[in-house]
Amino acid sequence: RLGLERADTAEKALNVIVDLLEKYGQGGNCMESHMSFTYHNSFLIADRKEAWVLETSGKYWAAEKVEGGIRNISNQLSITTKIDREHPKLKEYAKSNGWWDGEKEFDFAATYSYVNTARMTTSGDRYCEGYKLLNKHKGSITPEIMMEILRDKESGINMEGGFMTTGSMVSVLPQQPNLPCIHFFTGTPDPAR
Repeated sequence: RLGLERADTAEKALNVIVDLLEKYGQGGNCMESHMSFTYHNSFLIADRKEAWVLETSGKYWAAEKVEGGIRNISNQLSITTKIDREHPKLKEYAKSNGWWDGEKEFDFAATYSYVNTARMTTSGDRYCEGYKLLNKHKGSITPEIMMEILRDKESGINMEGGFMTTGSMVSVLPQQPNLPCIHFFTGTPDPAR
């Protein structure tokens, strides 16, 4: 929200977020219940001309410029070796902790998480299922199709139970500056409603 407030482009919003991350870090409980549950954050940041994926681990981060096609995020790190911007000490910190030897190609998701990145797009988790649903409509995604994807319970995109989807948003950002941007938000926790 602060990126939206303080920046007029996607890359400037990315700068706002990483500057705040560097200054304040991140944390806090992800649930209103007394159960302690925290995780780090991923962001899809887009304007009319460009889009970025920003993923964080503590104060460390990596960003990937989206060059085309489809891209999704979902409760795990997904930036692997295509890193367009990064925390200045990202690799140094990983090396000092013994997570990366400094020799092989640096893979952010593999280095900073426990996820086997080779299985990310083949396993049955939300990331994989989201990728499959987007890929099915690649080149012809409309707001209605995007809303249908976000309502999908079978895939786990629209979660129920202990961890519920709390809201969804679909935006249409025409490249032509004379056309208005349109944003759709859910009014209830369950996007299927």
